[in-house]
Amino acid sequence: MAAPRILFLIPYFGRWPFWMSFFLKSCRFNPDIQWLFFTDCGVPPDAPDNVRFRSLSFAEYCSVVSARLNIEFQPNSPYKLCDLKPALGYVHADELDGFDFWGFSDIDLIYGDLRSYFTDERIRRFDLLSTHERRVSGHFCLLRNSSRMREAFMQVPGWRSKLSASEHVGYDEIAFSRLFIRHKNWPAPLRRLFDICNPWRRHSEFVEAFSTPNGRLAWHDGSFNFPQRWIWQCGQLSNDRDGSRQYPYFHFIAWKYDAWPAHDEDELQCSATLPAQDTWSITSQGFREV
Repeated sequence: MAAPRILFLIPYFGRWPFWMSFFLKSCRFNPDIQWLFFTDCGVPPDAPDNVRFRSLSFAEYCSVVSARLNIEFQPNSPYKLCDLKPALGYVHADELDGFDFWGFSDIDLIYGDLRSYFTDERIRRFDLLSTHERRVSGHFCLLRNSSRMREAFMQVPGWRSKLSASEHVGYDEIAFSRLFIRHKNWPAPLRRLFDICNPWRRHSEFVEAFSTPNGRLAWHDGSFNFPQRWIWQCGQLSNDRDGSRQYPYFHFIAWKYDAWPAHDEDELQCSATLPAQDTWSITSQGFREV
């Protein structure tokens, strides 16, 4: 039986971040997974075959969304696109022919071996797979390519007003999450009982992947002693703390906002040729040789 086919849909406007070559290298080592960007940033020269780009302006993209969702989608900034993530499968349904799953993903992350983590058995069992335990992971999530999951965002009360609001409202991780997870602060036994009664939750997986460190969530051992270096090697992703344990991706949002602004972009990438190498590391000082 063939592995389920996966397509990530990513609208991105402005300019590519300095780490884009590293991101694309990690896509290259997941050759049987596809990415499709809608962007005004141009096609990066080092883009692999499994990453495609549709060129259009932000205004043009907003017009596409407005027409597809029958709303006025005129956001103040591209950051509003985060709210749109649960609706991307519906907006771009014509791109999903032949795919079993679609997903949304940020680009401030580096992928490991995605197939090793999201095994065929695991994917076929669920309609949605989140890498956070208690909410939809807005930076990375997989959904089955079915009309039910493409239209799931419409089950959120007031979805039209939330998506048409000009400012970002956290639709993906707050409003959409409530469709699957409710009463998350209840004691675990009561929460599990409520989950069994919720068909959306019953057919979804919410498992913490521990791929977004340096935040409020404790590490897998309960401490706040986070890895200080992540190592990417030929598509395998590990760190300096957890031995041979492999991770599906590393979401470096905390370093991006807290540590990296103190450095120039040239400092954060120690060598222009580093992305072409098959091994490199990521630290609070940026991308480095191992």
